[in-house]
Parts: sequence; C-alpha cells; structure tokens
Amino acid sequence: MNLSASWRLYIDIATFIVCALILGLYQYRLLRHTRKNPQTTVQGMNIQARQAWVEQIMTTSGRDVLAVQTFRNSTMAATLMASTAVLLIFGIFNILSSADKIGPAFHSINSWGSHDPGMRNFKLMVLLVEFFIGFFCFSLAVRGYHHAGYMINVPINKSEQHGITVQKVVQMLNRTSRYYSMGMRSYYFTVPAVMWLFGPVWMFVATLVLLVILNHLDHITD
Repeated sequence: MNLSASWRLYIDIATFIVCALILGLYQYRLLRHTRKNPQTTVQGMNIQARQAWVEQIMTTSGRDVLAVQTFRNSTMAATLMASTAVLLIFGIFNILSSADKIGPAFHSINSWGSHDPGMRNFKLMVLLVEFFIGFFCFSLAVRGYHHAGYMINVPINKSEQHGITVQKVVQMLNRTSRYYSMGMRSYYFTVPAVMWLFGPVWMFVATLVLLVILNHLDHITD
C-alpha cells in the first residue's frame, strides 16, 4: 500500500496517542478499583498484607532477622532492575548513534508508519524516557527500603520519644512499594514502544495484548 509521507506520520502519531490513552485509562481504572475494592486487585491485597506484616514485625519480639532478610531481598530486586535499566539506556544510546545503519531493519515490515529518521529517533527517545523513569523509580525504591529497614526495628514501646509508629512505617513501605510498581509498569509499557519501531500496527496489537495480560495479573477473581 502506497501512502504519502505525511499520512504515515499522522498514523504514527495518532496510534501513539491512542495507545497512551488506552494504557492511561487502564491505570486510572485500576487505581479506582484498588481504592474502592482493595480485595479485588493484587495491589490492594499487597497494601493490606504489608500493613499486617509491619504490625506483626513491630509488635512481636524476635522478628528483627525476618524484617532484615525481607528488606534485603526487596532491595536486591530493586537494585537489579535499576542496573538493568541503566544497561538498556546505554543500549538505546548506542542505537541512536547508529540509527542510520539499522533503520532499514525497522522499516522492513513497517507498511503504515513513517520512515522519516526524525520520527525513528523520536520513538527511540520515548523508549529512552521510559527506561529513565524505571531507573529513577527503582532507585527511589532502594532508598525507601533502606529507610524502612531502620524504622521497622525501632522498639514500638518508645514511639512517644522518636515518633515512629506502625502507621508511619506502613506509609513509608507502601510508598516505596508504589515506586517499585511504577518501575515495573515502565518496563511493561516499553513493549508497545519497542513494537512501535516496527510500525504503528504492531504497537496497537502489542498494547491490546499487554492490556489482556495486565488485566489478568492485576485482578483477583472470586
């Protein structure tokens, strides 16, 4: 199918906007369900589980080692994901430096999208921004787990002296877990962005497939 360069550009941009709106509406819907019916989503169940876990750790003696091991595992996972994001960022910079050489490979199955080098670089920049977001989110998660590890081991019977209560630790841990979840979401959303390099049709299909998978992973059936 022969399409003019301007129409290819419009199709690319329109597909990007539509896919971004679809993913944004899904996240908004998930957030509403988590707030109204936390038992129906994995995120809501995890929030309740973290609160119960913190209360158990801080009110029961002899659980310090368990808390340290749990935060160590979470910190290692966040560190691994942040390091992976850095490697992928450098990989995208390498692709940007040699985009002219690998451009034909991207356009070999791109029958609807734009073949303009500027549009290709824009797609790579979108992918780069997503990995930067993932890196900063995972870095903030490492920072949060580090702080929560100190707070959770403070004796609860001295809360009046230092102001550290169970609810404050729960708040810190839930905020940190949101950073980790945002980092994972940025990883998930790179799938349509990568497929966008091969054309808008592939991006739209990848977005629909990703929605089906996320809907299965995020919700708990009765």
